[in-house]
Amino acid sequence: MKILLVDDHFVVRDGVAALLRGLIPEVEVSEAIDGESALEAVQRSVPSLVILDIGLPGISGLEVTRRLRPPPPQLPAGTAPAPLRQLRVLFFSMHEELPLVRQALDAGAAGYITKGASPAVLVEAVRRILAGHAYIEQPLATQLARQPAGADGQDPRLQGMTQREFEIFVMLARGLPVRQGGGHPCLSAPLDCTRLVWAPPGPAGAAGGGTPVHQRQDGVEPRHPAQAEAAGGVPR
Repeated sequence: MKILLVDDHFVVRDGVAALLRGLIPEVEVSEAIDGESALEAVQRSVPSLVILDIGLPGISGLEVTRRLRPPPPQLPAGTAPAPLRQLRVLFFSMHEELPLVRQALDAGAAGYITKGASPAVLVEAVRRILAGHAYIEQPLATQLARQPAGADGQDPRLQGMTQREFEIFVMLARGLPVRQGGGHPCLSAPLDCTRLVWAPPGPAGAAGGGTPVHQRQDGVEPRHPAQAEAAGGVPR
């Protein structure tokens, strides 16, 4: 069985690969440093399992997973090679926000664990997914069960965001730096008509306050979400 490990940190790749080779001797582990090289590796040889992070240089792990998803059943037989239809994805990420976990599962992932998980959890997840089961780290699974989709109290002002915009929003909310161009860890393609910017803290009641806001590329001034709400919604 072949496993493709995708992470832009050498120490993470080296450690996880060594762990898997030592505890699951029957697997063959290959590595990729970003989403583009992962897709190229899958084209050369389809693995049984792809283990990847959400934040990758270039296209995000979420977008990689969407691109690996087989076509719908109604398409002609043979549209996707049989090995690709059997490929499974496990997210191994620092992110534990439920909306991102849901996006990963919706994208087609068979499992999700955080980088804070023990080696035993990682090995168990790999074994179960290779056996055809799903696996979600227990704390995340418990939170998902307690907060079904649509019941997590998400701010309605975020509901108009695209998947890419929401990925960037989470990064900004965590205080992570925004990289330029395609190097952004979650930006899979340029945004069509808007981009998210970080509004610096301002006086009470003023726009800003350290809140991500939309800024249109056509020159329209950015508005704080509260202003957008008063105007009838977040500007698109």
